[in-house]
Amino acid sequence: MAFWKPGTVAPGSLVDREVERDGEAVVVAFSNKRSAHMTMKDQRQRLPVYKHRTELLYLVEMHQVVILVGQTGSGKTTQIPQYLHEAGWTAQGRVVGCTQPRRVAAMTVAQRVAEEMNTDLGKKVGYLVRFDDCTDPKQTRIKYMTDGMLFRETLSDPLLSRYSVIMLDEAHERSLYTDILLGVLKKILKKRPELRIIISSATLDAEEFAGFFSTKQTKAEPRKEPLPGRLGHPDYYNAAILSVEGRMYPVDVYYLAEPCSDYIEKAIQTVFDIHTREPAGDILVFMTGREEIEKVVSEIVERATTLPPGRYANILPLPIYAGLTAEEQMLIFDEADRGTRKVVVATNIAEASITIPGIGYVVDCGFVKVRAFNPRTGMESLTTTPISQASAQQRSGRAGRMRNGKAYRLYTLDDYSRKMRPASVPEIQRTNLSSLVLQLKALGIENVLRFDFLTSPPAEMMSRALELLFSLGALDNYGRLTIPLGMRLAESPLDPLLSKILLDSERFGCSHEILTIAAMLSVQNVFVNPTSVVAEEEHRKFGAQEGDHLTLLNVYNAFVKDGKKSGKWCYNHHLNFKTMSRALAIRAQLERYLIRVLKLTGPRELPSMMQSTGLATRWPKERTNKAFSMDKVETEAVTAILKCLVSGYFAQAARISADGTHWVSVREASSSPSTRPTQLWMHPTSILFKRTPKWVIFHEVTETAQGKAYMREVTEIEPKWLEELAPHFYRLQGRK
Repeated sequence: MAFWKPGTVAPGSLVDREVERDGEAVVVAFSNKRSAHMTMKDQRQRLPVYKHRTELLYLVEMHQVVILVGQTGSGKTTQIPQYLHEAGWTAQGRVVGCTQPRRVAAMTVAQRVAEEMNTDLGKKVGYLVRFDDCTDPKQTRIKYMTDGMLFRETLSDPLLSRYSVIMLDEAHERSLYTDILLGVLKKILKKRPELRIIISSATLDAEEFAGFFSTKQTKAEPRKEPLPGRLGHPDYYNAAILSVEGRMYPVDVYYLAEPCSDYIEKAIQTVFDIHTREPAGDILVFMTGREEIEKVVSEIVERATTLPPGRYANILPLPIYAGLTAEEQMLIFDEADRGTRKVVVATNIAEASITIPGIGYVVDCGFVKVRAFNPRTGMESLTTTPISQASAQQRSGRAGRMRNGKAYRLYTLDDYSRKMRPASVPEIQRTNLSSLVLQLKALGIENVLRFDFLTSPPAEMMSRALELLFSLGALDNYGRLTIPLGMRLAESPLDPLLSKILLDSERFGCSHEILTIAAMLSVQNVFVNPTSVVAEEEHRKFGAQEGDHLTLLNVYNAFVKDGKKSGKWCYNHHLNFKTMSRALAIRAQLERYLIRVLKLTGPRELPSMMQSTGLATRWPKERTNKAFSMDKVETEAVTAILKCLVSGYFAQAARISADGTHWVSVREASSSPSTRPTQLWMHPTSILFKRTPKWVIFHEVTETAQGKAYMREVTEIEPKWLEELAPHFYRLQGRK
């Protein structure tokens, strides 16, 4: 392998060995299979955090805020809520809540804790993520949830009155809603002295969190017996800090001697080099997203067939990313069969949120996908960017949780030292803040600029958010939330743009269609193997000449009507059955929301353009027929759907460039005519990929590591619709 271990050969003598030996720690796998020689109780008691159970409970009793510093794998996420439950903090119907930055972590951890407590998931232990509430209000006492869902609960319960303890896990990641929850909880603590907050971080930044809540800090003092979990009199002016030792074996870190041009191919090669040359031990591969993960998994499966039979162990690649079902996600925790090496291909969720048993080798691509908002262009893109040095250390450390390990970094030491930031930029400083501002306004925080942020967002990004919300009609001329539109947008589970489209659908007479489109945009992996020739031909049968939004509508309608919601039909048409089933469930939730806010009696009152014109019976079945044509009424029905989309997506419109090779943002071109606008490209999976429509709207932009920006979910529009539906937002000049 073309890797270089610092300290062995030129270019330097630096030894990069990440070691934190804990001689007393006994490693216990986070696995679905219970150890044959160890009871669940024994497994729990051998976790590093167990030694601190007593002092932790004492600190929670005596302090409103406890900052816990403990590396991933110490057991803090699964054990601390159970300790609090056992100590009485869930008595009298109270709930212990634990937030996670990612939905996958919330779901998998809840599953594990339910198993440890010998209860069905969704009863005593449950989880809450967007579009999936696996809790029982009467029974659930330990509740894992994404940080965004807990923040959303404050809209209906501003003081979070049901919770006795709230644990903000993985706070070092500085996700948008974890940062905001810190400010909100700081306010709530003044009203609820009995509430306790635990802030859990895997890095040594405890003083920053403690200083946010108080001016003094207290180091933990050992205590033989904890106080019972009752409401005492905490020290309001002290935030206590407790450090839990990690368990870390030596990890040898290897760098590439020279940069590579294709980290996906290099990762696959490295996996097989490890598999054929290194002793037993599972492999963890870090990639940036679903498409890369699926490519790596499929290539490993294919290339494994070329290995000499009987010479090497079997190889089992398993993916882990947000679009998978709970059952699929849990497979990575199962022990591989004897004679099989497991290869887990993951996003950055495996950095800290979950601990996978058996990992001895890590392959790190060195990149991550993050949402980045450019206030100059007004566009948010899903950007592939280098990870931070802190993330690189976290990734390498995954190889040393259970044994001596090796980490292969698919970048050079120079890239690590010079091109990577020491730590990741807090999400609040790089993301679109419109949803956040909207929800803060709904909480009654009128002057969001004076909100107590742990790290303040850039003023320009806050200004852009206010501008967009005003354009959507969510804010009035004084920056106040409008009633009812602004409040309805804040209550919606969708982002403000898509929420506006959904609410406008009644006015345009196409609520049924927009509900379907919104549900399909809220899921991932609709198409199976979208780049294969056979799958592409099958997918084009659903194609709408107008673009991807109506194509998704066609797919859903065909699944329900022609496919009778069956898995076999999805298989035959190269569609993901589990994704389509999830879209069904999401659509039902959105329908209930829309019926409630519009004060209707039921689904039959929601208008449908395609049903009212009879077009639903002909489309998409007849669209593949070249002789197919729509009459005036049917054309107006389709136009109404497209105009409804423009009513929310007006800020995400693009026009073809002068040379016809790419597109440019209409907003950017009109607001900054003197600067060179960002080049936008049609994503290869778009139904419009081989066409060059002059004017389009898009759902999102993804940016590659090379800086090329692709529009996804694209629909062709008429430019006059922008002037008609958003005259205040655009001043279209020189339109041809």
